[in-house]
Amino acid sequence: MDIRITFFGRHHGPASDAHITLDLRDHFPLPRTEPSLRTPAARDRKAIRALRRIPGIRQLLTAIVDQVQAYAHSPAADQPLRIAVRGSGGCHRAGTVTHLLTRRLRRRGHTVTAQDRDVHALDQQPA
Repeated sequence: MDIRITFFGRHHGPASDAHITLDLRDHFPLPRTEPSLRTPAARDRKAIRALRRIPGIRQLLTAIVDQVQAYAHSPAADQPLRIAVRGSGGCHRAGTVTHLLTRRLRRRGHTVTAQDRDVHALDQQPA
């Protein structure tokens, strides 16, 4: 199945149109509260380790993979599946969850593309 994941921050605009939307803001604390994670680093090992330690993240990833598998067996499995992953700013939780989700889905044979919707907005934030 062709899967397109867009990750973004609520502070940069409304949710993207998607079949599945994950909103991580209220239930999962920001990993950037750790001093070593203050820069956007979705694929950074420290960010991944910090996010994996958050209770519920592994279960969330497993549940989403199971949900995608249901879509993959649907009559419209030949259509792209759109997933939106929302955080506050869009770089820590959303980016890291997208990275981990992409890896899991590719291991199951899906074609996955991931896009950072707000990459330009991050460049414009004051330091």
